[in-house]
Amino acid sequence: MVGDSVTSRQPLIRVALDVSAVPMRPVGAGHYVLQLARQVSARPDVDLVLCSRSSDRQRWAPLVPERNVLAVAPNARPLRLAWEQVRLAPLLGASGAAVHHGPHYTMPRRSPIPSVVTVHDLSFFDAPQWHERSKVYLFTRAITRAAKDAAVVVCPSVVTADALQRWCEVTGEVVVAPHGVDTERFRPEEPAPGADAARLARIDTRLTSGRPLLVFVGTLEPRKDVPSLVKAFSAVAARHRDALLVLAGGSGWGADDVDAAAMATGLGQRIVQTGYVDDDAIPALLRSARAVVYPSLYEGFGLPALEALACGAVLVTTSGTSMEEVAGASALLVPPGDSDALADVLDEVLRGSSDDRAASQRRVLGFDIVEQHTWERSAEIHVAAYRSAAESGG
Repeated sequence: MVGDSVTSRQPLIRVALDVSAVPMRPVGAGHYVLQLARQVSARPDVDLVLCSRSSDRQRWAPLVPERNVLAVAPNARPLRLAWEQVRLAPLLGASGAAVHHGPHYTMPRRSPIPSVVTVHDLSFFDAPQWHERSKVYLFTRAITRAAKDAAVVVCPSVVTADALQRWCEVTGEVVVAPHGVDTERFRPEEPAPGADAARLARIDTRLTSGRPLLVFVGTLEPRKDVPSLVKAFSAVAARHRDALLVLAGGSGWGADDVDAAAMATGLGQRIVQTGYVDDDAIPALLRSARAVVYPSLYEGFGLPALEALACGAVLVTTSGTSMEEVAGASALLVPPGDSDALADVLDEVLRGSSDDRAASQRRVLGFDIVEQHTWERSAEIHVAAYRSAAESGG
């Protein structure tokens, strides 16, 4: 970990971070940007400038001095993208920043200062069918340009870094900066006796009935492969009549396939679709689960898997992915897209037939992995990337 005694010996660096794409209900990359801004703004060796939407000043004002919030980006997403390409560069030149960080694939054209760009995953190249055509066009071009023009490209996992170099010509430095986990929120103990039950009751009273819960947390979109989870649950539901499948997340592009899969099972009230769940409720869900099931076909990192481990939950996820890179032997692994193998693991978990000693070892290993993944450590790697970019001169 980095304390003031270390960071204070580093020369001050002024960094501009684009936070204009973080939605009011952040998921995935939005949480990453929020945590990064919080950690970097607290460091004495960084003078952080935040470029935000014009309507979003109050959200970011507590993190940095008022003069360091440049709340000028348009609110509408298409306009923000155009603003970044045309108007952000002059703003950066006037900001006094030594480095600009685009944390979501993109960077301004003709930036007067070196850029660091985060590439979260390469699914736009590897599996374009999982995305809307307009996004595939936009982000394949943006990633290709970032790989060529950014001084440093940050990736959250080795899996993603390898894919970047497989698909793109990379001229700058590639830095792997794994995400962290907020262990104040994600921990095995509930904040007070009965707090989790009260929080879950506000979502759906079925979640507090004492029935075994299989929990998925995340946006419902094709690469999460939730239909295979629904199919696997349907295969074991008759043997575990009390079990519920909880799908906690908002609907993304392609979510209709999840609805169709759930309807086809005929299980009705046993599949609980909560919609978007507030951040405060997610730890309660993870702690209450018999297993957290994250069957994603593809992720750049897979933060929900790390959050499940931090809560001491049994984690079921997919092999050969970034989730295996993070969780390793602490998780029960199944091949991506194999609903039969997934059903076998769900049956094992619900029967409680797994070896107690092995389960305990996985849980302890999970906590060890969580200790290695802090947002403070992630910020440290990012700041090193900023310094490297500044020294490169562009």
